[in-house]
Amino acid sequence: MNRTGMQMSTFDSAGMARSGQPDQMPSAPGDDSMLAEVRGAYIAEADPLGSVPVPGTLHGAITTGVQVMTGNQPQLLLDKLGERMAFERTGTRLYDALITKFDTLQDQTTGMTMADLQRIRQDEARHFAMVAEAIAAMGGDPTSQTPSADVAGVEAMGLMQVLTDPRTTIAQSLHAILVAEMTDNAGWEMLIALAEDQGQGGMIPDFSVALDEERAHLQMVRNWLEEATLGKAISDGVSVDDVSDANSSQQLH
Repeated sequence: MNRTGMQMSTFDSAGMARSGQPDQMPSAPGDDSMLAEVRGAYIAEADPLGSVPVPGTLHGAITTGVQVMTGNQPQLLLDKLGERMAFERTGTRLYDALITKFDTLQDQTTGMTMADLQRIRQDEARHFAMVAEAIAAMGGDPTSQTPSADVAGVEAMGLMQVLTDPRTTIAQSLHAILVAEMTDNAGWEMLIALAEDQGQGGMIPDFSVALDEERAHLQMVRNWLEEATLGKAISDGVSVDDVSDANSSQQLH
């Protein structure tokens, strides 16, 4: 039984409501000013999250050195390549987890198939390998972790927790996948723009193919999530028209 709402205890909720009146405010109201002050002190004193590693080989040093001499910023591109590689690795693992859940639950509320999931999973793994090759071609080390790659790994932890939680449904899992796919699309768009800006036009054709595939993934996941949500709403006794009206209302806002 869900007891998270204050309405579950009429007596206590009435007392809380009264304390919110101007003449019933606590004598020492709290706020987050002290917390913000402590956070600010840590921010002011903190070292950077990390650094882009210097090339570990003579070839890498020469390659990046030439880029610097031509006015480019190879370290910036290497950092964002590391971020994309980290996210594609996580994407592969997210789909591994969704495949396990889909196979176990045998959910039939969507048009999603095992073949679809396995194909997307292979796309994510191939994108990971593609970015690793691009890093190596620039003289970088694909096994090193850049600052943006570190951030991407932390960001994805919550999504992975949703997918691997045995209690989450297919619909809930697809919602987490949707967040990942939307981020993935934006990440590829930015990476393509950055590669063009840094004079790495040779990367763009492969990256554009990856972006097209990610756009297709995003559309498929959106469709599956809508099907899963409608399927659950219907099973719970909510009409399709009710859900459609709610979706239309959200789009207007």
